[in-house]
Amino acid sequence: MQDDVIDVSLNTKNVFLSALHFAMSIDTLKNSPELVDELKTSAQEQVEFMLSEDEEVRLLISEEEVKSVVRLGISNVISMLLDRLSSLLVILPECTEFSVLKTLYDIEWLCKVLPRMELMKDLVVKWTDASSEILVIAQKCELDSRILGVKVKLVEVTGKILEAVGYGIVIVPSKSRTCLLKIWLPFIRRLKTLVDAEGCEYEYRMDEDLCEFIEGSMVSLVLTLPSNDQAEVFGEWMRGIGLEGVKFPDLSEAFEVWCYRSKSAKRRLVERCDRLAIVNLDH
Repeated sequence: MQDDVIDVSLNTKNVFLSALHFAMSIDTLKNSPELVDELKTSAQEQVEFMLSEDEEVRLLISEEEVKSVVRLGISNVISMLLDRLSSLLVILPECTEFSVLKTLYDIEWLCKVLPRMELMKDLVVKWTDASSEILVIAQKCELDSRILGVKVKLVEVTGKILEAVGYGIVIVPSKSRTCLLKIWLPFIRRLKTLVDAEGCEYEYRMDEDLCEFIEGSMVSLVLTLPSNDQAEVFGEWMRGIGLEGVKFPDLSEAFEVWCYRSKSAKRRLVERCDRLAIVNLDH
């Protein structure tokens, strides 16, 4: 009986690991693209089902072997995104904007399942580390109908990263939180302005729901930063308003909280200094 239980558990583990490999396109790139996409979609659905319904899988996700496979998949998909983005600059026929979008959809899928596996932090760290390189490439691409969808999807994925950090799903050092905001805030603001200026010419839009989602995540995230880092973010935000007339994203709620806290901290500091001065005079 015990051997049977072990066999069932091992079979479940093998099925789950195989599904993870296909879901994250690990060791499947030698197959035809059509077959890879079909297998990947089915595998992603299988992974989601097993995470939701299979009690054994919920125990398996704590095993180092499973974590190693997922971490490998995260590294691979970020590397693939950078490679495919770079290929857009030279317009390689084998790499179109659709292949970049597919990679971004894969990262978006990871944002859905990684919190259930307590591995979202690994993606957040990788995304933060790669953000500067991603934006250097993205900003070199012309803003046309071919690339606009990629840039909007980049913002959508970044919104999920900001949400995870801002709402405490993932805990990272304040330096990483500040880095995320300072890197992505100017890009998101400029993209929104450019997209809006084109009116209805393009299919891809930064609609109201996406903008509210981004704003909410940024407000929550900036409130978690140390006061000096908040001041830097607000400085960048206000420069956008003053020099470019860009009000998005609206961080006024977080700014008001920061002003109140700063005034309170300054008042407490003055009161403490006054008390120390009185004590010194008494002596």
